[in-house]
Amino acid sequence: MDRLDNTIRPYAWGSTTAIPALLGVEPSGEPQAELWMGAHPGAPSRTARGTLVEVIDAAPEKELGPEAVAKFGPRLPFLLKILAAGAPLSLQVHPDLAQAKEGYEDEERRSIPVDAPHRNYKDANHKPELICALTEFDGLCGFRDPLRAAELLDGLGVDSLKPYVDLLHAHPEDAALREVLTAVLTADPGEMRHTVTEAASACARLGGAYVPYADIAHHYPGDPGVIAAMLLNHVRLQPGEALFLGAGIPHAYLNGLGVEIMANSDNVLRCGLTPKHVDVPELLRIVRFEASDPGVLRPEASPDGEEVYETPIDEFRLSRYVLPEGGTPHDLTRDTPQILLCTAGSVRAGEEELTPGTSVFVPAGEKAEVSGAGTVFRATVIV
Repeated sequence: MDRLDNTIRPYAWGSTTAIPALLGVEPSGEPQAELWMGAHPGAPSRTARGTLVEVIDAAPEKELGPEAVAKFGPRLPFLLKILAAGAPLSLQVHPDLAQAKEGYEDEERRSIPVDAPHRNYKDANHKPELICALTEFDGLCGFRDPLRAAELLDGLGVDSLKPYVDLLHAHPEDAALREVLTAVLTADPGEMRHTVTEAASACARLGGAYVPYADIAHHYPGDPGVIAAMLLNHVRLQPGEALFLGAGIPHAYLNGLGVEIMANSDNVLRCGLTPKHVDVPELLRIVRFEASDPGVLRPEASPDGEEVYETPIDEFRLSRYVLPEGGTPHDLTRDTPQILLCTAGSVRAGEEELTPGTSVFVPAGEKAEVSGAGTVFRATVIV
């Protein structure tokens, strides 16, 4: 197995302290948002044999296993991260596989540069995600029932929000949510800034269920995404709980430390809480306008101690082992590629000692035994 040397991404929304605290190092004072583990070309993990991209490219079937290569191609189909949100991330949605292929081919035909700020599709892949909380973790996930969203907006007492309240009451669920999100994102910018400013003051004054939105407005003053966010379910995960974010589900991470795994794609359509490009027509094509429960996941334990976070996709499979002091070793050998990540305690993986925030890549079929006292997350694929 290969010990990984991983890149930390310094996005502005990142916590300055959470990842350093996990790693047991002094904070630099700069935001440290995400620690990436995998073979994403933007920041591949490094090993003694070269970058993980180079290692896999040299012998895809040896590293990934023939079944994984046959199913996903000669690349690692997932990206594993430690994510540390110190401020809200952008409100966003991801396409399904067919939409991603269609959107990518369309933008290629139109010769839009991949690095253009208005480009939506960087690749032809979908981007389902799973976030598992290591600390209390706040997020937004999926639409509220329109009547509950109407009640929340109406409670602010802001006159300019009344038309949205009326729309949420007057139409079937999908039409109501579509009309209100469209109206919010296409409103006159000056008028919307005034509405958001009034709404933010009311949120701060009222507290309670409005606290998350007051914090969002503090970070993104005047942004229409503040109103769009109030259409979504607010969820607070406890450590060990998770959210699966499938195609078309609007979401945003607000605050906390977690382990995130996703299909290896960069396709994001933004709805707000960002200075970046918001393509409203394409966004409205991708969003699933249906109210849904956030669907908090809790791991399902197997007899060998593996706790699995079940999801409906094959590009990744995330599980964890909580290893007690003096427990017997666990054999994790598998015919698919794996990344093992320690998040607590001290864990031995093969010949490697893992402490919080450190990880190894295990090629397909290679012996992988873990022992010690701590928590280790296991990322792999389903073939």
